[in-house]
Amino acid sequence: MPENEPWEYSLHVPNDPRSVPVCRRTLRLILTTHGLIGLVDVAELLAAELVSNAVRHTKSPAALRVRWSRAGVLRIGAWDADPSPPEPPRPFGPDPDREDGRGLALVRACADVWGWQPLTREGNRGKVVWCELGPHHGPFV
Repeated sequence: MPENEPWEYSLHVPNDPRSVPVCRRTLRLILTTHGLIGLVDVAELLAAELVSNAVRHTKSPAALRVRWSRAGVLRIGAWDADPSPPEPPRPFGPDPDREDGRGLALVRACADVWGWQPLTREGNRGKVVWCELGPHHGPFV
């Protein structure tokens, strides 16, 4: 496959915290295989935050969705079965030891753009929370 050809992957995972490192490692493999090693660190962070939110805040399975566009944009998304919008990102607070509530703030800080969209497909409901990394994030094609 030529390097500038678009591609897309989906990984469906159970509602289990162990799904987060599985998604991170899978994403690392996908990006490395496609020659996008310069994106791996930030992409893994973003995917881990999105998938951990999907697993933590729902009781349903989740999915990691990764798409590369011809324009050199990487889109990372996490699907879950809850159609409710995600909580808005909270500003980084004065409590550096706090272990929750920073996921979407990290996504907002590290990604070029992020958002969410409700989904209804074949009677299934849910949402995808996504973010994008553009060409300036690493050495691309």
